[in-house]
Amino acid sequence: MVKRIFAALTGLALVFSMAGCAQKTETNSKGIKVVCATAPLYDWTKHITEGTESCDLSLIIGNGTDLHSFQPSAADIVKIKNADVLVYVGGESDGWIRDALKETANKNQKVVCLMDVLKDAVVEEEVVEGMQGEDEHDHDDHDEHYEHNDHHEGEEGPEYDEHVWMSLRLASRSCKAIEEAVASVATKDADKFKANLDSYTAKLSDLDKQYAEMVKGARLDTMVVCDRYPFRYLAEDYKLKYSAAFVGCSAETEASFETVKFLADKVKSLDCKTVLTIENSDGKIAKTVIETSGKAGVNIEALDSMQSCGKDVDYLAVMTSNLAKLKAALS
Repeated sequence: MVKRIFAALTGLALVFSMAGCAQKTETNSKGIKVVCATAPLYDWTKHITEGTESCDLSLIIGNGTDLHSFQPSAADIVKIKNADVLVYVGGESDGWIRDALKETANKNQKVVCLMDVLKDAVVEEEVVEGMQGEDEHDHDDHDEHYEHNDHHEGEEGPEYDEHVWMSLRLASRSCKAIEEAVASVATKDADKFKANLDSYTAKLSDLDKQYAEMVKGARLDTMVVCDRYPFRYLAEDYKLKYSAAFVGCSAETEASFETVKFLADKVKSLDCKTVLTIENSDGKIAKTVIETSGKAGVNIEALDSMQSCGKDVDYLAVMTSNLAKLKAALS
């Protein structure tokens, strides 16, 4: 992860410079400009602002680009600087946004950084038993991380898990912060935003209850993920345990023999009927784990972490689909 970030920084300096020159070319759009960094956040904001004409909503990271490898263009930087409301996660993958905000054109800009909004619920990345670490994933040499309000620039600190949107409960808290920010700018539609928020969070709450009931009646309390693991917040909500090949932001694609063997033993000891991967996985590690376990009839399901989707994503639909796949993994 560190090498990827440092490599990206080389190009970002030029992008920020170009953005400064291009800033004057930004045209005025109808309504307030609401910019969302990633697709889940865009979908939440779309539902909150639905039925109004006061917001011009746009997405930065979309069209199938994985948020961990996204490189902003000069136009992206301009859009962020000129936004009336900006919504982003604030983790490592969109850390470049913090640099863009240092010279914001709109001094009245409202910024919703989810890692700040959810500060008390944000957890550190962890390497659990059997999980393969990364040589470059070194906390001592890594200074690109989310900084809590009580953490000062330049100090060393832990790396935080940025995949907060994978929790339905944190999604509700995030949506409330988005609604408050938008309503503070587009005041004439504040009542509509609030009504939309109440309707949407009720759906989130209902789905959360379905997850809780499913987990309560499940045979297993552990999921085996033969891939990266961006589901820690999902597991935290329902007190689930997990075994996985890599941390959520890992750049690794090849699992070591030790990791494969550990996961295979876990599949065997739990008598797993289904193992999990993430979206867009080739399933190679999962197939090797199943083969190594010696168990027949083990299925592979992909939980969608929404890290590479576009503006057509339906957050509730994805999480509903994930519910069925998680149920299979715990059965």
